[in-house]
Amino acid sequence: MIEKLRAIAAYNAYEHDGKAELKAVVSRFLGLFPDKKGNLSELMPQIKSAVEEINKLTKEEQLKIVEAIFPEWLEKKKVVEEKKLPDLPNVEIGKVVMRLAPSPSGPLHIGHARMAILNDEYVKRYKGKLILRIEDTNPANILPEAYKMIEDDLKWLEVDYQEVVIQSDRFELYYDVMEKLIMMEKAYVSTTPTEIFKAKRQQSIAINERNDPAESNLRRWDKMLNGEFKKGEAYAVIKTDLTHPNPAIRDFIAFRIIETPHPLKGNKYRVYPMMNFSVATDDHFLGLTHVIRGKDHLANTEKQKYIFNYFGWSLPFYLHYGKVSIENSILKTSIIKKGIANGEFKGWDDPRLGTLLAMKKRGINPKAIRRYWVETGIGDVDIKFSWENLYAFNKHIIDPESPRHFFVLNPVKLELILEGIIKVKMPVYPKKEDTPFREYEIRKGQVYITQEDYNKFIGKEIRLKDLGNFKLEEGKLQYIDNDLSKIKQGIPIIHWLQSDFVDFEIVKPDGTIDKGILEKHALNYIGKVNQLERYGYTNILNEKLGYYTHP
Repeated sequence: MIEKLRAIAAYNAYEHDGKAELKAVVSRFLGLFPDKKGNLSELMPQIKSAVEEINKLTKEEQLKIVEAIFPEWLEKKKVVEEKKLPDLPNVEIGKVVMRLAPSPSGPLHIGHARMAILNDEYVKRYKGKLILRIEDTNPANILPEAYKMIEDDLKWLEVDYQEVVIQSDRFELYYDVMEKLIMMEKAYVSTTPTEIFKAKRQQSIAINERNDPAESNLRRWDKMLNGEFKKGEAYAVIKTDLTHPNPAIRDFIAFRIIETPHPLKGNKYRVYPMMNFSVATDDHFLGLTHVIRGKDHLANTEKQKYIFNYFGWSLPFYLHYGKVSIENSILKTSIIKKGIANGEFKGWDDPRLGTLLAMKKRGINPKAIRRYWVETGIGDVDIKFSWENLYAFNKHIIDPESPRHFFVLNPVKLELILEGIIKVKMPVYPKKEDTPFREYEIRKGQVYITQEDYNKFIGKEIRLKDLGNFKLEEGKLQYIDNDLSKIKQGIPIIHWLQSDFVDFEIVKPDGTIDKGILEKHALNYIGKVNQLERYGYTNILNEKLGYYTHP
């Protein structure tokens, strides 16, 4: 208690130019020790003495005392004004319509979160409508359970969409629009082998069917729909500018034949729209006013504009943000699916993955992800994802609500030599005045410290946090005293456990596992991120396992 009292006074002094205020120290002291209110008058001489002692110290000495007892109070929080996304042009409050357009090949990952959050931020700002459009026109790549996983991910991200649209429900609309384009002679159906089509397009040369009359192309279109052509024998093409400087924008395929059954539609359809066709069609008929996406879609935007212009549809405002590279995480759905199938990954929430399911299981708060992407903004410069920044945002959010406990990694059992009993009282939430406490009575017997601390400090005097000063010798810890002045002298302070612990494993983001013993009191907080002192933040999943969050 006296140790903490001095630290309280030192912290107050540090905050007020080196001079602690008695009233403020008393208030915080009673917040940590509410059971002492009844005999406060008896304790006042000790409190006054502590304040007088602390006020004689330099600010550096005061700081050392706080760092030793309550280091979390000194965590530097950058008081940064949260960035705000720039306004969008052509906005009418209440009439903005935007969309999210994931493919159901798997759940969402941290990169998808950028798309979701930026659109959500703008729709909320302008009181508009956000549409979740699931683009499932490639049946071979669909994971059936992903439809629900995507919605669950978005709800976890606190993204509020008002309508769900499934593209496989809209094939009749796509067919109708394509037929009109053929009749307008803005599209054609080809049976020319695709390798020849692509070679000629590269040379800005038209293939034969391009100049056929609409009637001929409509007949071929009907044959595609009624199954007279097999896969690869015919495809539909949108006319653009064959001399366009970017070959990718020249005539592009809009429909192809797919014989793989669709998870939702079975064999009902064989003629599937390509992304640029279905996206342009849906963006118009769903009334999109603004489209935000990565600049890797710049060429796609130019292709889609041809369809808008042929019909005279109003173009939405397009904004393309820069690419982001995300290192030290696995994002590609095909790799993850294969890894899950062969047992390499434990599931979509494996900590090595960049999925939102993995982020959730590790204890990353969705508000931290939102803050990260809003801070990153919508600039067109390519960037590298910073895990450190995400962790800083997350720490700022979770730290006040994270219970403090001890986890001894690779424990070494030592003989604890002391006379009598030492009563230990440690706050669960050091930053809360009404915090509960972990209370122990420590006796001679066994005690555990980490292998690393044992190797590093053997032969030296150390301080067991909140307990006292000990001489660490081979196989034992000999109690010396509880002289708090040694903290100012830089005595090493380490964590420990005696008897109230459980064997525990922590899965790290790289898939490795740390094994040790966890303070049993932490099991009162299963399902929460705990700050394991001198180790890191960890999501306690059950009585035996946790997922490491970050330092």
